[in-house]
Amino acid sequence: MQVNRGGRDWRVGAAADVSWIAGHTTAGISITTAIPPVFDAYATTYQTDDVTAAAYEHALIEDLTTHTADQPWWLAYLDTGAHDVVFPHAPRVFLYWNWPYVLVEAGPEQALTWRTGGHIRHPHGALPDLFFPSDRSWLVSALWDDTWTCVGGPAPLIHALERDPVANARQVRPDEDALPPGLTRE
Repeated sequence: MQVNRGGRDWRVGAAADVSWIAGHTTAGISITTAIPPVFDAYATTYQTDDVTAAAYEHALIEDLTTHTADQPWWLAYLDTGAHDVVFPHAPRVFLYWNWPYVLVEAGPEQALTWRTGGHIRHPHGALPDLFFPSDRSWLVSALWDDTWTCVGGPAPLIHALERDPVANARQVRPDEDALPPGLTRE
């Protein structure tokens, strides 16, 4: 199926496109609750109070783009009923605890611009709730009730995120509590 935005058709994803995630995460408080245990390294990241949503999200996307070959990205918007899913009439894929996502193949520019109504982590945020490149070399996922974002990918990407003060990332082990210091669970 295709959806149209800005005069262009975009491919809508199906269950097969996220089958590598579905059923491959573990319930609990570790990063593998959001990210399957298939990556070399993992990190959590969140926007600090002294950084705007736009600056934080641009820094994150820039770091990801720098460490990704030119290719499409899958963007997934969690249908909470309260946040913009960009394509409200598109079919859903289901992940985690049978949560519905709109999944569309696009790219980093669309990740920063499509959503206009905010998201769970920030009322002015634009990022999808889950996204990854076609080659699945990394995955970014923010779960419904978390105020932070989880990332899995190659070690050089995770280290770049850690070095970027605006991205505000910290590396975690797969079995470690994903909760960043100073934040609380809802």
